Amino acid sequence: MWRRLLLQSGCGRYLSTCGSPSPPPMPPCDFVPQPYKGPDYSDVLQLRQERLNPALVAHFSQPVLIDQGHMQWLYDHTGRRYLDLFAGIVTVSVGHCHPKVNAAAIEQMQKLCHTTNIYLFPKIHEFAQRLTDTLPGDLKVVYFVNSGSEANDMAMMLARLYTGNFDIVNLRNSFHGTSPYAAGLTAHNTWKYSFANGFGIHSASNPDPYQGLWGGHRDSPIQSVRAGESEVVDGVCSSTDKYIEQLDEVLEYSIPKGKLAGFIAESIQGVGGTVQFPLGYLKKAFELARANGGVCIADEVQAGFGRTGDHFWGFEGHDVVPDIVTTAKGIGNGFPLAAVVTTPAIASTMSKALHFNTFGGNPISSAVGIAVLDAIKEDKTQENCQKLGPYFLQKLAQLRDKYPIVGDVRGKGLMLGVEMVEDKNTRKPLNAQAMGKMWDDIKDLGILIGRGGHYGQVFRIKPPMCITQADVDFSVGVLDTVFEKACRNM
Repeated sequence: MWRRLLLQSGCGRYLSTCGSPSPPPMPPCDFVPQPYKGPDYSDVLQLRQERLNPALVAHFSQPVLIDQGHMQWLYDHTGRRYLDLFAGIVTVSVGHCHPKVNAAAIEQMQKLCHTTNIYLFPKIHEFAQRLTDTLPGDLKVVYFVNSGSEANDMAMMLARLYTGNFDIVNLRNSFHGTSPYAAGLTAHNTWKYSFANGFGIHSASNPDPYQGLWGGHRDSPIQSVRAGESEVVDGVCSSTDKYIEQLDEVLEYSIPKGKLAGFIAESIQGVGGTVQFPLGYLKKAFELARANGGVCIADEVQAGFGRTGDHFWGFEGHDVVPDIVTTAKGIGNGFPLAAVVTTPAIASTMSKALHFNTFGGNPISSAVGIAVLDAIKEDKTQENCQKLGPYFLQKLAQLRDKYPIVGDVRGKGLMLGVEMVEDKNTRKPLNAQAMGKMWDDIKDLGILIGRGGHYGQVFRIKPPMCITQADVDFSVGVLDTVFEKACRNM
């Protein structure tokens, strides 16, 4: 069946004249990993099964035992090198074991590892100023925490305290954490347990230009094949108002009139599969939320720190200024660090009772955060995202046009997604078995890539922001090889 579809799509000519594409050579790297000194691979597998959280799912049919990292590269226990296109789930921003970040952590550890912020110490104050200087408007007060889930917990609490309201609206397909409080904000049943975690939280229809009800134009060099179902007038997609009507219905029917506490959205949905919103959606959604008494929360856990290329913060690409910003992951380049940034007026509500975080903004994490900001500027990683993102997307679009199982490619900067389908007409997600086989094959050819989307049908490409054009060409070559093999075997 698939060979017939390949012939219809023109790919059959490629098969008949060229045969299967050969895997490209991996770009060179002069880093030499140290010999592995850990437990045997079999012992690690057994310990993971017996002693670690049973909900942990190891990626790949034969999991990789990672021992070392260097910038965009990871090395397993045998010394084999992999190009990391997932960055520890969009966490390693400037590169694995970045020398400047490592040096800052080591220097601070040798001086003062920890004292809580009940005392004055210089790094937390310097980092607070450096971080808030990157944000627009009145976003000048920081709460340092330790993870994205914790940051979104705090954002919910601030919204409710400041407005005096309780109900919060999110978007279906969103991911905002898995802690008992933040799990209610995460609108994927694959991440939910049967306990009361969503009380007062209401999910609006997801404005997805590819899988959504009305399609749409997005802020990306490559548009969905459904872009023709809408038009853009004065920078706003015509499908936006239809999705906004859905949001307004949630507000009309699910919350007390004018008593919204907050609206939360990712700038680009991460775990949901790199979903971007139709042009103008987030701006209109913020206006509607504020008109109903709520504050607006931008979840920048994955899209912040220059990853989208044209802006430092993902929300800036939507021409909005939120009331609360949450960030984690890339802020610490792998160090457990997160932050909530808000306005003085909203922050003042927390002074009505005591609040404290033992590890939030401790000396080492603050030193690391400063070093990450320095590295982003000195290494020009945002500029690298802006340069390589469109190039990567154009190459991926060629694969979309070539293979019947590639339904959509999308994203900005180095936050990209490739959605795989059973059928391009119905957009039915590709089955888990085929996705898993391709995932393994991509790994076996030297690339570690993520998966997302409600059905795990989207390959997530969010590498360390230091990758090169040679890395992009290698990645596209590997995907070409794997997609061709998958089509041949279906």
